[in-house]
Amino acid sequence: MSPKEKAAFLVQYFEQHMPNAQTELHYSNPYELLVAVMLSAQCTDKRVNQVTPAFFRAFPDVHALARASFDEVFPYIKSISYPNSKAKHLIAAAQQIVAQHHGEIPTDVVSLMQLPGVGRKTANVLTAVLYNQPNMPVDTHVFRVSHRLGLVPASANTPLKVEQKLVKLFPPEKVHKAHHWLILHGRYVCLARKPKCDICGLKEICRYYARLQRSFSPKHRG
Repeated sequence: MSPKEKAAFLVQYFEQHMPNAQTELHYSNPYELLVAVMLSAQCTDKRVNQVTPAFFRAFPDVHALARASFDEVFPYIKSISYPNSKAKHLIAAAQQIVAQHHGEIPTDVVSLMQLPGVGRKTANVLTAVLYNQPNMPVDTHVFRVSHRLGLVPASANTPLKVEQKLVKLFPPEKVHKAHHWLILHGRYVCLARKPKCDICGLKEICRYYARLQRSFSPKHRG
């Protein structure tokens, strides 16, 4: 089965079993999602969701955050990974949004990536989640699952290469959904150390599972 055929199988499966997949970060507007995604780098969504309610009460919009000092922001995010750099980036990004974008969160990847602390993955998340743009953020889950399934070749050995392969496999209107499907599948089923192959609905197209089956067959054990 070709990667394109596998992608079609994946879409069909998740449209049936997870039609309304969405980010697990809690937010109510673009500003809040920007903050949450920036905080989530190398940190769990669960931890971020524990921190952001108090953060948003203290800094309810981009203007409030732009006026804040490091010493004001840091206590709210000290339990997050890399709080020093994230506090600085959050304030600097807010200041730039106020100065260059009239307080409005940019809606395109290029403009978002010009903000301090915003890389390609963060920009892709924002545009995919907020505006359903056909962008594919590649985190560790997407990277792992796409390789295990055989959606991308082993030569796609960087997040950017995986992203470039994946966006070509899915219909444009499905790319933002495929992002959520791959992340959630990696988070709850296709785990890094002990994937739950017994409950996985994608075994039929999975290269990793096929290799496991071959390794356990009498022919290969002999």
